[in-house]
Order: sequence, then structure tokens, then C-alpha cells
Amino acid sequence: MTALDCDVLVIGGGIVGMSTAYAITRTAPGTRVTVLEKEAGPARHQTGRNSGVIHSGIYYRPGSLKARFAARGAAEMVKFCAEHGIPHEVTGKLIVATERSELPRLHGLVQRGRENGIPVRELGPAQIAEYEPWVRGLAAIHVGTTGVCDFGAVAARLARLAQDAGASVRYGARVRTIGRRPSAVAVRTADGTILRARALVNCAGLHCDRVARLAGDDPGMRIVPFRGEYYELVPSRASLVNGLVYPVPDPAFPFLGVHLTRGVDGGVHIGPNAVPALAREGYAWHTVRPQELAGTLAYPGSWRIARRHWRYGAGELRRSLSKRAFTDAVRRLLPDVTADDLIAAPAGVRAQAVLPDGTLVDDFLISQSPRIVHVLNAPSPAATASLPIGREVARRVLETLGAGRVRGAR
Repeated sequence: MTALDCDVLVIGGGIVGMSTAYAITRTAPGTRVTVLEKEAGPARHQTGRNSGVIHSGIYYRPGSLKARFAARGAAEMVKFCAEHGIPHEVTGKLIVATERSELPRLHGLVQRGRENGIPVRELGPAQIAEYEPWVRGLAAIHVGTTGVCDFGAVAARLARLAQDAGASVRYGARVRTIGRRPSAVAVRTADGTILRARALVNCAGLHCDRVARLAGDDPGMRIVPFRGEYYELVPSRASLVNGLVYPVPDPAFPFLGVHLTRGVDGGVHIGPNAVPALAREGYAWHTVRPQELAGTLAYPGSWRIARRHWRYGAGELRRSLSKRAFTDAVRRLLPDVTADDLIAAPAGVRAQAVLPDGTLVDDFLISQSPRIVHVLNAPSPAATASLPIGREVARRVLETLGAGRVRGAR
């Protein structure tokens, strides 16, 4: 039998991949783990390009993985950041109704928050002003457990902790092929290196469905990339926002709408909107990868999304192409903002799993096949929930290896 290079290969060096490696080394010391990341460092895509919000879990269906892992993960993330000196702050947030038609949905969120064990406080206009003097709304709810942190720094720290426990992290290691035998999994990287392991974990984010197919598995979905575009307030106007302010979300769509986020650096990010990206790493309109775009356009689910959500999508596209339209959306929450107060900020791309019938996968999606665990849908709030997600993935792969259960995982 050919010698194995490690016990577990983890593909993907974002926060979920690094959390998985960390969880394996903590749960089963001595397990040989290698993380393969195609970029020159960790957290270069979804993890490092989001708004940095530690989500409370109020939005998610009770009993879902998102609801369970976000609430648990938020508390654990704050503790982790405090223990390791990572910038963070528990700011709380407001979810604000600006139209009467939004009030029933706002009240529904109050009920959902309570079902998920999240303390919420209902506010009227005068109470909104106590938290955010420049924000206007008919009613709001305050969620005290929401916060902000530097998720890129969290991912880097998880990588270091895993390495300190014996894991290997290889940057610049783009996976080209995956081979499977009854007793092992083999991966070949772009430079020709071949690594063999007893099991593999796919945490490839924007490319997770492609990695699943490389392994010979049908993921049953496709990643359709959505670019989230941000602005930030000019420094002289950052005092308009004290913490986090969100609109009432549309339950028919998985995006939370344009919101206001004071980050750990004191700057205020505004966004994101959500428009189709023309590449999986398409952080600007001019970034087009024809083969990836053709794959998206050929996928039946993409067209079914477009037909089902064309009105919502048209509004998002308009806000992408027109700064005036984006400003108008912001002014619903923050009436004193002008277009001159907004400056462009780096965009992110959400890896959204879509089923062939056009359904947007709402929950985290983790699947298994012999010797492989695939994380197939881990958009927001995956960064918040990354510590419990990592334990859950570790539990599954260690059970594959017969190495027992992960402490605290259910």
C-alpha cells in the first residue's frame, strides 16, 4: 500500500476550512491534517470580504443549522476574539421598519428571535433615536448580541493554532485533480504535487461544487455567485451611525438588504446590494471569466431564479449601476445622507448554492460520500458560525476515520 501523507486533507483556507482543521487537531490530537489553499494566504475571498458582522441568529428558521450554529457561534466568536486579542465589539443592532407594510414582518422577527432564544427589545421612533439619533423609522427591534470583528484575523489565528497543534497549511496549492480508492483519497495540485490522505474535506467556498465534481460526486446544486457591492461613509460623516442598522429583510430572498455597519476600525460600511457576478471571483463588472459565466448561464436554476426574482433583481441592478439609486436606498434609513457622503469600498462575492429548480438553498448544506465531507452552502452567517461548523465537519470526518466524536457537536 502507498504511504499516506496525512490523515485528512482540507481544501480551502477560509474561516470554515481553518476552523475545521483547528477542530480536528483539538478533538483528535495526533491526527495529521493538511490544509490546501490556492491563494498566498488565508481568508482572501468570502471570509475577508464581508462586513465583519457577528450575527445573532435572529433571521433563521428555528431548528435549522443556521439558527443553531449562529446563536452558539456568536457567543463563541466573541469569547475567541477576547481570548486571542482579535479586534471585536458587541455593538447590538437595530432592525428598522420604514414603511407600514414592513411592520408585520418586523413583528414576525420578534417572534422568531424569541423562538431562537435571542433577547430582543421592541422600539418606537423615540427609542430608535436613543440608539441612533440620525436613523428614522416607524418601529424597530434591538438585538443586543450582535457585534463586529475582524474575521480575516480570526481565520489567520485558527490557522496558527492548527499549525501549533501539528497541522500543515500549504498556500499557493490549487487543486487540479482528485482521485479516490477504497482506502484513500489522492489530490494533485497545480505544481504537480500529489498528496494522499485517509479522508478529504471540501471547504472550497466559491468553488465547492466544482471540487465535489472533481471528486466524482454529484453535489445536486451549483454555486451561483452574487457580488455584494459596498460604499462607506466619508470619515467626516461616520458619526451618523453609532452601531449596526438593518432594514426589515424580504423573506423571499436570502440577502438582508442595504445596511449600515460601524466596523472595528470605526469606519461605517454601507451595503451590500446583490447582483450576479460574471465570475466566481468577480469583484467588479469588468471581471469576466467566460467559461464560468457560460456554466452559470447554462444552469437551469439560474434562469429560474431570474424569472422568480426579476423584480427584486432589477432593483439591485439599478442600485449597482446608479450611485443615486443606491443613495436613495440608504436614505430610507439615514435621511441625511447624500451621494457625496459615500465612497466606493471593496466588494465581496457570496457563494450561493442554487438547486436545479431555482431554489436558493437557505440553510448550511453539508453532505458526505465515502471518505469525503463536502461543505456545499456556507454563506453568511457562516463566519459567525464557523467554530460550531468546524466542529460539526470535524465530527463527520473523524467518524469516517473511526476516530470518535467531537466534543460539543450534536
